Amino acid sequence: MPVVNTAGRRLLTGAVCAGLLLAGCAGPRAAQPAGEAKKTAATASPAPGAPAPAPPAEIPGLGPATRSHIPATSSQALVVKGDGPHSHQSTAVLYERDRTTGWKAVSQPWPAHNALRGWTAHHRAGDLRSPIGVFALGDAGGALPDPGTRLPYDQSVEFNLSGTGFLGEPLEGSFDHVVAIDYNRVPGTSPLNKVRPLGLAKGGGVWIHVDHGGPTRACISLQRDDMRQLLLALDPAKNPVIVMGDAGTLGR
Repeated sequence: MPVVNTAGRRLLTGAVCAGLLLAGCAGPRAAQPAGEAKKTAATASPAPGAPAPAPPAEIPGLGPATRSHIPATSSQALVVKGDGPHSHQSTAVLYERDRTTGWKAVSQPWPAHNALRGWTAHHRAGDLRSPIGVFALGDAGGALPDPGTRLPYDQSVEFNLSGTGFLGEPLEGSFDHVVAIDYNRVPGTSPLNKVRPLGLAKGGGVWIHVDHGGPTRACISLQRDDMRQLLLALDPAKNPVIVMGDAGTLGR
C-alpha cells in the first residue's frame, strides 16, 4: 500500500491557500478610480461631535427686514446708525462682505451727523429729517480735486456752501468732498443733478459730505479725514450701498 505523506499534503494545501489570499481569494473586486476616492473623502460625513461650520457673519445690529433690502450683489456697505429717532448724532462703519465668511468691519467707527430732527421713513422736502433706508452710492464730487476715489468724480465750483448751521457753526468747506446718496436722484450723474424722479416734494440732494460740527438738513456728514478714507475705499465693482437710519429701526 502506498504511503501517504499527510504532512506534505498539509504543507502544500497551506501554501496554495496563502497564495490565493495574496491574489485576492475573497473574489474579484473592481478597482476604485483615484478621482472617486478623492470624491468619497471630500463628501464624507463629519466625525460625530465635530462642530458645524459657522454661518456667514451678518452686520451687527441689523434686523432681518433691513438686511433683506441689501442687494445680493453688494459687498460693501456704509452703515450709519442714529443714536435715536429724533437725534442728529450717528455713528458710521464701513463693512465688506466675503462670500464665505460674511460681513466684517473694514473701518473704525466714525462719528457722524444726520438731520436736525432725526430720521423718517417718509422723507419730505424741508422736514429736517434724514431718510431711512438702503441706497446705492455711485457718484462723487466736490469743490476740491478728486482725492483718488474709484467713483466718478465731478469737481466744480458749484459745490459751495456758506453761512452758518443750526448751532451757529460755519458751513464753508462742507462740500469740499461729497458722495451722492441715491435717494430721489438719477444714478450715474453728478451729485449736482437736480432731476427728482419722485417729484420735488420728496426732497433730494441727500449727500454724504464733510462735517461742519452740527446737524444737517437731511444729509450725512463725516469728519474730513474720515470722508477722505471713505472716498478712497468705495469701489464701484462692489456695488456699495449706505444703510442709514436710527438704531431701533435698523434693528427690525
